Amino acid sequence: MERVIILRYAEIHLKGKNRPMFERALINNIKTCLAGFQFELIKMHGREVIQNYDVAYEDEICNRLGKVAGVHSYSICDKVETSEDSIVNVVRRMAKKLSGTFKVITNRADKSFKYTSSDFSAKLGEIILSENPKLLVDLKSPQHLINVDIREEGVTFIFDNTKIGMGGMPVATAGEGLLLLSGGIDSPVAGFMACKRGVKLSCVHFESPPYTNLGAHQKVLDLAKKLTAYNGDIKIYFVSTTKIQEMIHSKCNPEFGITLLRRFMLRIAEKIAIENGLKMLITGESLGQVASQTIESMATIQESLTTNIPIIKPLICFDKEETINLSKQIETYDISIVPYADCCTVFLPKEPATKPKLEKVKSEEARLNVEGLIDEATRGIKVENVKQ
Repeated sequence: MERVIILRYAEIHLKGKNRPMFERALINNIKTCLAGFQFELIKMHGREVIQNYDVAYEDEICNRLGKVAGVHSYSICDKVETSEDSIVNVVRRMAKKLSGTFKVITNRADKSFKYTSSDFSAKLGEIILSENPKLLVDLKSPQHLINVDIREEGVTFIFDNTKIGMGGMPVATAGEGLLLLSGGIDSPVAGFMACKRGVKLSCVHFESPPYTNLGAHQKVLDLAKKLTAYNGDIKIYFVSTTKIQEMIHSKCNPEFGITLLRRFMLRIAEKIAIENGLKMLITGESLGQVASQTIESMATIQESLTTNIPIIKPLICFDKEETINLSKQIETYDISIVPYADCCTVFLPKEPATKPKLEKVKSEEARLNVEGLIDEATRGIKVENVKQ
């Protein structure tokens, strides 16, 4: 008998001729996720099996596997050679540890096995009850679901646990994108959602020293560190918008300050993405959440882009509670609520425009040396790498 972990995927099954590419990406991501552990990874009929690992590290291994995009579910199993005696011995041992209700499900992929699936499930059920008479059978909603997976390769996997994984598609199979990572709650969740759909992240963060401080800078590094559990290593481009914001504040109508700043941010993010081969921008915007996230504001801000680079907005129809719940799940919430100012709170107008007209915004923007300010900001970019 050997202890192994079975990994299952769902959407990858639908990829037809491209399926091998997605499977290779998933395998590479699993290996990266488990770097530092000794193990063997083998493929077996639409499953990946982790074996020859140190059981002392099993909890940490499973914790990491739960953060690999593309893994639908996983189970810790006893692997035995396919024989009635071997299977029965494992099931007897399991029965002694159970309480409450149970059900046995047999999957007989190996049709040479002498029992049908239903007959063998019934036989094992009788053995479990003889071993532990206090147990009850419940075929609808059992407390324990004992799975017996009899494979064609001459081995059988037996388990009574299935944990749900991250799901989605393997990171990097949907290309690489640039996440506009603030210090708030929303953008890290947007990054997580993009990872789940197969996007490999880099990040850009806009800061305004001395109005923002080293605490705010470290906060962003801490958020990125949490995202590496899902994405792998992350490169962050730190951009100072101090000069941009000071010029907007001194020369432009304050009600358009946020709109103008966000137009600069998008232009700079677009430039970074194009220069580094990143195929999309990713933001944490949620429709109507703040003044800059009305349809009118978003349209006016996005008009600043000079290319057709797509902007992915994973949270666009989320309400705040949904986003907060996800941020707690991915362990970014407690970092996000640490009260360090970000650049968007600097020179914040009392009444920002919620439906800014494009012509009025462009009129205000004409007071500024847009290209000069962008060039100055991008020349001062500092890059930091956050390791998984």
